[in-house]
Amino acid sequence: MIPYGRQDVTEADIAAVVEVLRSDFLTQGPVVPRFERALADYCGARHALAVNSATSALHIACMALGLGPGDWLWTSPITFVASANCGRYCGASVDFVDIDARTYTMCPRALEQKLVEAEREGRLPKVVVPVHLCGQSCDMRAIHALGQKFGFRIIEDASHAVGGKYLGEPVGSCRFSDVAVFSFHPVKIITSAEGGMALTNDDELARRMDLHRSHGITRDPSLMTHKPDGGWYYQQVALGFNYRLTEIQAALGLSQAQRIDEYVARRHQLAHRYDQLLASLPVTTPWQHLDAYSGLHLYVIRLQLKAIRGSHKQVFDALRADGIGVNLHYIPVHTQPYYRAFGFSEGDFPESEQYYAEALSLPMYPTMTDAQLERVVERISKAVSS
Repeated sequence: MIPYGRQDVTEADIAAVVEVLRSDFLTQGPVVPRFERALADYCGARHALAVNSATSALHIACMALGLGPGDWLWTSPITFVASANCGRYCGASVDFVDIDARTYTMCPRALEQKLVEAEREGRLPKVVVPVHLCGQSCDMRAIHALGQKFGFRIIEDASHAVGGKYLGEPVGSCRFSDVAVFSFHPVKIITSAEGGMALTNDDELARRMDLHRSHGITRDPSLMTHKPDGGWYYQQVALGFNYRLTEIQAALGLSQAQRIDEYVARRHQLAHRYDQLLASLPVTTPWQHLDAYSGLHLYVIRLQLKAIRGSHKQVFDALRADGIGVNLHYIPVHTQPYYRAFGFSEGDFPESEQYYAEALSLPMYPTMTDAQLERVVERISKAVSS
């Protein structure tokens, strides 16, 4: 089986992890801050806070922005459920904005239209979470301009997009957002086994996220209600969580971070080859916006169903049976049973639902060989023709 994604763990990565295992600190040591600094410097952001998952990063970002009951969070229907769930964790209501038909990311025109209606109804969002699907940045300049006009805060769900760029700047610079979030799950651009990171240029947001990721506890006297009782003293000044990243995970992530550009460049080589070989088949290949350089976490095609014999499911099943580990990213969140209970249903977000009816994620990872890619295309050709 050729998987849709897989990690690349080198001997240097293993050595970095072993060094930590032989050190005095397995958690809360010096490697996590080094990993944070490396990503902050790479992206050009002021602060980076490592946590145990991108979901945790989204949660502490929402908490730091004061999201709570009575507030609204808006995100894309085409994303993993965590992009919406982070709002529910805070007690906020969640709504969605349909995708652009070409980029599959949040459509600024749909967002503006929905904001105008929401303003009339008195239900503007407090937080909007644009999702950089497949590694391609949303139109952040347009979304930021709407944020300035309508007064919402922005968390970039850049889980797919480390190594990507927007308007020539690294995704994660937070030029057009309050916080940007990365994922380091094994199938992402780089991995720390499990892990995530929240980046920001706002000192106060960074302080709040730091508190929320570690039980709401501080050892900083300036944040305490009274002078410390002694060198052992700490205070819980907020309700936080145990979302810390371990030194072991940070060592792997820090080692992998040295290869971000190498990995993304290889993904672009593979995407270019896919584009060439798929050009004559009844599929739509990914469209890349000129303002964005994608991290290319995923290579998604859309089946031109009227031009092929089989159904979406039949093509998917045929490819899986032939050893091609295709996947589908994602099932529209508003159609999940949990969100249907809030009144969402089919027909609410037509572009997202049409995408779901046609999309397939093809294998894409740095160690994938040209021969494997050619095999994938050969099997796709067979599946759409039979």
